[in-house]
Amino acid sequence: MTSPSLSDNYVCRSTFLPFSPPAISEEEIAAVADTLRSAWITTGPKTKRFESEFAQYLGAPAALALNSCTAGLHLALITLGIGPGDEVITTPMTFCSSVNVIEHVGARPVLADIVPDTLTIDPMRVAEAITPRTRAIMPVHYAGHPADMAPLLEIARQHDLYVIEDAAHALPASYRGQRIGTIGDLTAFSFYATKNLTTAEGGMLTGAPELIERARLLSLHGMSHDAWKRYDASGSWYYEVVEAGWKYNMTDIQAAIGLVQLQRLPTMQQRRREIVARYNEAFGQDDALQIPTERPDAESAWHLYVLRLNLDRLTVDRARFIEELRTRNIGTSVHFIPIHLHPYYRDKYGFQPEDFPVAYREYQRLISLPLHPGLSDDDVQDVIAAVKDVAKRFQC
Repeated sequence: MTSPSLSDNYVCRSTFLPFSPPAISEEEIAAVADTLRSAWITTGPKTKRFESEFAQYLGAPAALALNSCTAGLHLALITLGIGPGDEVITTPMTFCSSVNVIEHVGARPVLADIVPDTLTIDPMRVAEAITPRTRAIMPVHYAGHPADMAPLLEIARQHDLYVIEDAAHALPASYRGQRIGTIGDLTAFSFYATKNLTTAEGGMLTGAPELIERARLLSLHGMSHDAWKRYDASGSWYYEVVEAGWKYNMTDIQAAIGLVQLQRLPTMQQRRREIVARYNEAFGQDDALQIPTERPDAESAWHLYVLRLNLDRLTVDRARFIEELRTRNIGTSVHFIPIHLHPYYRDKYGFQPEDFPVAYREYQRLISLPLHPGLSDDDVQDVIAAVKDVAKRFQC
């Protein structure tokens, strides 16, 4: 790489600003310590309470706490009976786990391109992708912005399809006044370290009680009773394995963090929106930059702030732009490398980059900027100053 170009009046921050560290307070630390001192550290009373409070927060009929969003998506497919010979339509603009789980159940992932504004799956492309083998649609609420659910639900109704929502980014997001997690047949959330609510690792599946109870059975070896039910004062040692299940349960240590995070979520979200407003104001009038879209009928969770570079207005590509920000001590990321570009899927299905032109085009100009509630006003200003300096130095 060539030497960075700094404006004469630009002052670089002295320490590196990480892209997205977890927002952990002393309250979470105390909650974990309390759990470690208790009689129960794996799946138990705090996990059950977390499930109940999470479902109540969303207005969802039922919830199942798990060790990841990936586990939730996998269980959703199995619970709905999707397997070999079936097809599931999803987006190329997602993390690999969304598509890997389709492969894991023996079904075929069918990709449908995205819309240019929110970068979520395009309902028109979904309709075109349906075949007699299609069993489900899996929209991904990219960066926290809900996919356009109304037309997707109508397509599902017309063709008798399930809707499984990948809401890894989408807590708390809303679509037409309805919380994500209460719309499709089943919805999977992520509590990974960088997410708006974290349990370090973890996830939640929401849906109708009968579907959640089926998923619950599969989430712990297919056993008829979990350990808490067997080992508490009123429990019985006896259990039966009624299906060949998995080991996807959440622990009470993780749930203890989640319970505190759920209480803090409104305050953390307010801070996220304050930062987004400052970014939008700073970058919205720069010809070299395109700010994210929030549609009027949706409320984004703002998990990510995805800035797009207008490369025709710049003399550098995205990779160089990121390197320039790094030299200014600003951490960034890219979300995501589209699925059809990864060697496994490219080679197995014969994908070409241009097969999904919108996803491919937009990928080449995406940058995720730091966005988390721990950012100070000075941190936000440092990000703004660095981005504007790079854009100014390399603008056509």
